[in-house]
Formats: sequence, structure tokens, C-alpha cells
Amino acid sequence: MKQLLMMRHAKSAWGPSYATDFERPLNRRGRRDAPRMGAWLLQSQIMPELILSSPAERARQTVAGLVERLGYSGEVAWERRIYAAHLESLLDVIGEIADVYASVLLVGHNPGFSDCVTALTRTSVQMSTAAIVGIELAVDEWSAIRPGRGILMWHITPKTLP
Repeated sequence: MKQLLMMRHAKSAWGPSYATDFERPLNRRGRRDAPRMGAWLLQSQIMPELILSSPAERARQTVAGLVERLGYSGEVAWERRIYAAHLESLLDVIGEIADVYASVLLVGHNPGFSDCVTALTRTSVQMSTAAIVGIELAVDEWSAIRPGRGILMWHITPKTLP
């Protein structure tokens, strides 16, 4: 059994001052929400063994805020293929995770993340910024992941937190 957590990056800034989409940072709300989501994971006693994230600036800042509040000291890996990934690319990335990890958190972007959650769980999910979902996968190896093999356990957003 594997546990996949998927988090969309927190709310990002927009504007002409960023040369590329890749460079956009979090805005004030995003800098507030990422640590709040980390606090929720900590309170819920959910601790991933690996965090695998897009290297885009807004994803990096989301991870930083999350891990600080969560007290996470495990491995964080940056995976370029998560940036602007579509469903097939995300399934490839997930399928390549080392089987020693039972619980992994992916941090990335829409629309790929919503599409991936929906495909894995056969439940329509729209990932708002900073949302996190927990998916239970009835597989022993990450390479066995396929659409429909997951059960959506929970879907938390900053707006659902007290």
C-alpha cells in the first residue's frame, strides 16, 4: 500500500516584472497559506517520507513554507518534469519513485494535478491553490500505479481550515 499526497503550489504573484512563468513567486496569501497547510499536516500526523516538487519558484516557496511549519527533515527532490506536466508525465514521474518510500508528497501545478487526482481516483477534483489531497494506492510498487487504482482519502484547502 502506498500513500500519495498531491499539493498544488500556493497562490502566486502575477505581473510583468517576472521574465518567465517559471520565475513567479508566491504572493502574500500564498506565503500565508503554505505554512498553514504544513501545520494541518503536522496536526493530522501526516508526514511524507519524500517530497518531490516542481522547481518553479512558486513551488519552491510553497515547499519551504510547508516544511518549516511541518518540521519536515526528510528528503526534498526537485523534478523538472513536474513543471507544466500533463497527466501522462505525472504518472511517469510517480511510477519512477523508489519503492522504499511508502508516503510521498508531490508539489506542482494545474491543470495536470487536478487531472492526475481525477484519473487516479475516478473522482472529479479541482485543485485550488495550496490544496492537498491524500490518495491511498492499492499497490506495493510505484511502477504499478494506474488510473483508477487510488482512493481519495481527503481533500483539504486553506479555505476549509479554521
